[in-house]
Amino acid sequence: VQLVESGGGLVQAGDSLRLSCATSGLTFNTYRMGWFRQAPGREREFVGWFSWSGGTTFYADSVKGRFAISRDSAKNTVYLQMDSLKPEDTAIYYCAAAPRWTPGSYNYWGQGTRVTVSS
Repeated sequence: VQLVESGGGLVQAGDSLRLSCATSGLTFNTYRMGWFRQAPGREREFVGWFSWSGGTTFYADSVKGRFAISRDSAKNTVYLQMDSLKPEDTAIYYCAAAPRWTPGSYNYWGQGTRVTVSS
């Protein structure tokens, strides 16, 4: 199983960025796909998830209304659209996969992609 994030970079506050997470080796539509982030000197925190069935999303309060997760099942890829970025969104962003029968247990993780938001 592989999860590969891409799309990170340096942007200014207020800009948008879309991260991608390409997956291989798992039955994509049977996994909840989550996004997490870790800022320098801080613990990893939850950002949001996209349900295995494709019908539900859930977001942390800190990103609600600004970030959106979507999925392209044909490409086995999940996206994190980030709008109205703030300096406090600076972090390494990780995607992760949790099987539908244990949706809280993220078994597979990507290597992360760095996002830096300048003020």
